Amino acid sequence: MVTGELKRQIDAVWNGFWSGGISNPLEVMEQLTYLLFVKALDEQQTLAENKANRTGEPIPAEDDIFPEGQAFQPEGRAEGRPYRDLRWSKFKNLPPSEMFDIVENYVFPFLQQRADESTHAKHMTGAKLTIPTPGLLQKAVDGLDAVEMADRDTKGDVYEYMLSKIAAAGQNGQFRTPRHIIELMVEMMAPQPDDVICDPASGTCGFLVGAGEYVRREHPSALTRPAASKHFHNGMFSGYDFDNTMLRIGSMNMQLHGVQNPNISYRDSLAEDHAGDTEAYSLILANPPFAGSLDYEGTAKGLLQVVRTKKTELLFVALFLRLLRPGGRAAVIVPDGVLFGSTKAHKELRRILVEDQKLDGIVSLPAGVFKPYSGVSTAILLFTKTNSGGTDLVWFYDLQADGYSLDDKRDRLLDETELGALATGLTEEGHRSNNLPDALARWRERHGSEMERALTEQSFCVPKAEIAACDYDLSINRYTEVVYDEVEYAPPSEMLEELAVLEREILEGIQDLKALLT
Repeated sequence: MVTGELKRQIDAVWNGFWSGGISNPLEVMEQLTYLLFVKALDEQQTLAENKANRTGEPIPAEDDIFPEGQAFQPEGRAEGRPYRDLRWSKFKNLPPSEMFDIVENYVFPFLQQRADESTHAKHMTGAKLTIPTPGLLQKAVDGLDAVEMADRDTKGDVYEYMLSKIAAAGQNGQFRTPRHIIELMVEMMAPQPDDVICDPASGTCGFLVGAGEYVRREHPSALTRPAASKHFHNGMFSGYDFDNTMLRIGSMNMQLHGVQNPNISYRDSLAEDHAGDTEAYSLILANPPFAGSLDYEGTAKGLLQVVRTKKTELLFVALFLRLLRPGGRAAVIVPDGVLFGSTKAHKELRRILVEDQKLDGIVSLPAGVFKPYSGVSTAILLFTKTNSGGTDLVWFYDLQADGYSLDDKRDRLLDETELGALATGLTEEGHRSNNLPDALARWRERHGSEMERALTEQSFCVPKAEIAACDYDLSINRYTEVVYDEVEYAPPSEMLEELAVLEREILEGIQDLKALLT
């Protein structure tokens, strides 16, 4: 968690960009990502040098990022610079004008040259310094250098805090799912060390980061076994997006959270063929963008075989079913229209989830969760791919509060320790402001005590037969029973008598007023 002095330092860096003329928060985040990547390269080189000094062995060529005694000469430049001049620890101490020249004309071309050397480096293709002045660059470098990011947790927290400022700026918030909602979904899915996890609309990679942090916390021994560690760093995480800025930011988010080589790649998930990814994943966590309709010509033919529609919200669910292997599970956010839409495609997709797969649960989210960017009502869809059915009871939960106000301000309603799905010891009043811990606890009891709850409660289970009889309607309001308090009224004769008395009193008052005025 970022607090106190650390938060002040990050705010100073961010505000420096704004006062220096860069007001687009995504551009600020992109430039900070480039600089953090350069800083990370220098740290990697320092680690390699320290290891070489301890062992007496030379640095392997593949690990020698800045070879000593060699020069880097960008294409089109008459002169080169020693590789050591490109290191963060070197240029940070130079005068602003010289630092600017090195970073713009040598460091950034160097990043592009290394684009094929790792999953993180490949997203530096096209990297361009847009910081306009040497003074602003110096402020940014000095500010980042002052931020203490010695360990993985702090690095991740710092980057997450920077990402939160994108949303706070009121722009591009669609790229970022609230982290407490991600936490709830990850906890519900409980990722395992052998999972293969995908987010087909990864954005800043929040879901993948959340899953990685869960595995580290709940299965720490898994990362100490060579095979499991190799899987965690090289095979567990895949994320796709078609926005290059998001790919850079998402890849850096994974790197700073300690995932060495995730598969973060450019892909239009709805438009490309997925033959190589069919049934490749055991867990999908996603909040895909729902842009309305697509042209048939631009839609992957494999998805249209599942459900014939132009609606992106339905096509994404079809994509999830195609990507999951049998036994794979998913927690994905969908607009409410998916749950009760009346078109043939809507009904068919819901029928597939209920009859052909195993629909585990629906969490109805309050309409303000994604404000101020969107007030659309959404829900978390939880299901398991079986290809042979398995739905017996479907668990529903009516999430009414997430710890923040549901208006455009999204102000915090509780102390920091009382927020999120893992908050403990909430009072009844605290629960009224934050339902997330209760939702998680009830989800874990869905095969036990939850089965006995009445339809009048905040959560309950509905038999598959009843859902089928309702044309596979999955909206929670379709099954919620509302209990009205019985109110007793006086007999009509007494009410009429009371009205007559009131009328006489009014007339007498009018007569008394007239007498006073004459």
